[in-house]
Amino acid sequence: MHASPRPARDARVGRVGSQTAVLPLADIGSFLHGAGQFFGDLANLRWGWLIAGLACFHVYITLRTRAYFNALRAAYPDEPFQWRQIWGAYVAAYGANHVIPFRGGEVIKVFLTKTSVPRSSYPAITSSFLCEHVFDAGLAVITLGFAFTQGVFPKPPDFSKLGAFDLSYLAAHPRFTLFLLTAFGVLGLIGFALLSARVRAFWARVRQGFAILADRRRWLREMVAVQAGGAVFRLAAYWSLLEAFHVGGSVRNVLLVQATNTIATALPLTPGGAGVQQAILLKVFAAKASAATVAAYSVGQEIAIAASSLLIAFAALALVFRFRSFKEVMRRGREAHAADRATARGAA
Repeated sequence: MHASPRPARDARVGRVGSQTAVLPLADIGSFLHGAGQFFGDLANLRWGWLIAGLACFHVYITLRTRAYFNALRAAYPDEPFQWRQIWGAYVAAYGANHVIPFRGGEVIKVFLTKTSVPRSSYPAITSSFLCEHVFDAGLAVITLGFAFTQGVFPKPPDFSKLGAFDLSYLAAHPRFTLFLLTAFGVLGLIGFALLSARVRAFWARVRQGFAILADRRRWLREMVAVQAGGAVFRLAAYWSLLEAFHVGGSVRNVLLVQATNTIATALPLTPGGAGVQQAILLKVFAAKASAATVAAYSVGQEIAIAASSLLIAFAALALVFRFRSFKEVMRRGREAHAADRATARGAA
């Protein structure tokens, strides 16, 4: 008698106990394969479109920094601080998020922004970040609504089949996902309890960060209008990058890329959400270009944006704040936070 052959195992999706171990390796392998396609096809890259795309993208980031500066101006109307400092804090954090998972660069943004605004508080600075997400949420609803009607964008139940560890693991393990969300909620409550020794003062500072939202006309003029201008440059950047990598720019393709980035941003388990972006773009553009072309585009776009963002981030750290590395910023941030806590305990 011959033994029954063992069933083949899918290297990307894995089986029961092996899924957790296999998926990250598959993600890395897929990213490296895409990187190989990108670097191996540099001769065919349309460099003019690439440069135009990166220029448009960083104009978009700059406009976002201006909108955020306006939110801080509303929160601290009597304090002297410059847009240059807020720009530096924002772009430094954006660059760091491309190399630090879980959006670790936000810690850098909090510290640098607080040091730039005299007599500011961590609760107000942190809550002010949320002001710009009101516009982002509206844009996300529009672009995701469009994407899900096109017949090529994967539905949430299909995320577990895409192969990206971020999406696959969370979609295939709903209990763990629920536990993770619950854990974040509990940690938020614990953080609130620790921060709110003086509840009224704490919430007053939180509300201070939302000051611009209380003035609808000012919010529309100084945030929404500026962010909308930035969104136009972001979409122009995606169009240019699609042309640079021979995928083809169009309104439909640009909106699909925007929707993909919305999903990737919501799951920042990897730096820049690179694994999620590649997995979804391979699915979305399967009928538009070859898998090799789409892989080169998805990874090449991320490499180009990450490299240019890191260059600008280090320039901002050195020229605006006189820091030499992200590590130095985070160390100084921890020291400043510890000093603030000691001062608060002494005052209590």
